[in-house]
Amino acid sequence: MADRKPLARYGAVRARSLAACSAELHHHSGRDHCALRAKGYDTTKIPVLLERKKQWIRTVGASVTFEPGARTAWHTHPLGQTLIVTSGLGWVQRWGEPKEEIRQGDVIWFPPGEKHWHGAAATTAMTHIAIVEQLNGKSADWMEKVSDDQYGA
Repeated sequence: MADRKPLARYGAVRARSLAACSAELHHHSGRDHCALRAKGYDTTKIPVLLERKKQWIRTVGASVTFEPGARTAWHTHPLGQTLIVTSGLGWVQRWGEPKEEIRQGDVIWFPPGEKHWHGAAATTAMTHIAIVEQLNGKSADWMEKVSDDQYGA
């Protein structure tokens, strides 16, 4: 896939499978990029997405790399989310609380329904493993984009 320049405001996000064999996952091409764009992601550098083969598998995981300045939109997870930072430097913020720095080796837990965002630091990329469980086929509720003021605070 040709390397394209990410959007300056939100950067780029890349997703890869975790333990595809053990979770019986398979890759498919980018037919869901429009849905991700609507959720606040810049999809210029997402090579593959994950799709479950078995409907009974409730846990979904992915390794996600955020380019410098890239971040998610505000969102919640019906059954919570665990992040395991594997490289780089990033930030997380819970609604109503100050932004927190995260680094390689950090494990972050967001309880069910907690509004938050996460992403790379302004000048450093960050990769994390994200683990969520689906409730009735849904793993996240996406909300408004993180403003530049919120990101820079």
